[in-house]
Amino acid sequence: VVEIGEHVETLQVGDLVLLPFLEQEANGYVPGWGAFSEYAVVGDAQAYIHHGMGPGTSEFSESYYAQSVIRKEDHVNAVGASMIITFREVLSAIRRFGIRENTSAVVFGAGPVGLCFITFLKLLGVSTVISIDVNEEKKKEAQKMGADLALNSTVTDIKEAVRSRFPDGVDYVIDAVGLNQLINQAMELIRYNGKICCYGISPKLGMELDWSQAPYNWDLHFVQWPSKYEESLAHSQIMAWINAGVLDPFDFISDILPFDQVIDAFRRVEAHEPGLKKIVITFP
Repeated sequence: VVEIGEHVETLQVGDLVLLPFLEQEANGYVPGWGAFSEYAVVGDAQAYIHHGMGPGTSEFSESYYAQSVIRKEDHVNAVGASMIITFREVLSAIRRFGIRENTSAVVFGAGPVGLCFITFLKLLGVSTVISIDVNEEKKKEAQKMGADLALNSTVTDIKEAVRSRFPDGVDYVIDAVGLNQLINQAMELIRYNGKICCYGISPKLGMELDWSQAPYNWDLHFVQWPSKYEESLAHSQIMAWINAGVLDPFDFISDILPFDQVIDAFRRVEAHEPGLKKIVITFP
């Protein structure tokens, strides 16, 4: 925080605050939430509410709930803190999906988001987590992050591998990629009353759904946009894991680049560069 308004109650200059936004068009540019702006704005939810501009008013944004302050005693710096938004989104999605302890789950995708699901499911007591990806290096990353079984779908028959361990199917199948065909593939893996959990957003918003290989009863649950209020409720658990040393943000970051290299960073993401995880952009 470099400057505060006169009615601010819970923020002070020097605070490190998550999730700053630019809420409106500026100089002809649409900000896209301001993710790559050097300066942005956060809201003091408590002050808005105290001045009669809380939820339900045009002045209030739900995002204010999730604009949390990193405390001085928290074991994370500004670079590591950039991962907390992803962490909170994934944890709030797990809660929304209703995933419980002592169950079994298959996670499609071992990129940064898939690795978050694997890590959190194990921390939350899911008995068996199976990771599936098409990349051998990502398979190794999934094993490193705690997957009980990691499979490369280009060389392994996924249905046979999963059903050999779980003849009746698994409790949950999570799409952390955003590929429609994974929904149909998941039908062969879930148990009776199992759930297919779609977190990744597909570029194609439509498909032919084939449940001929599914059990009679199953659920399909999409969580494509996290509620910022629900995200805020995940903050304390994420920080507890970080401060306890069981969650390291840098496990999910491959590169830290200055802003003048941001275009190159986008090119590397678009090219699906091997070994790439999250790229963090810094300002001088």
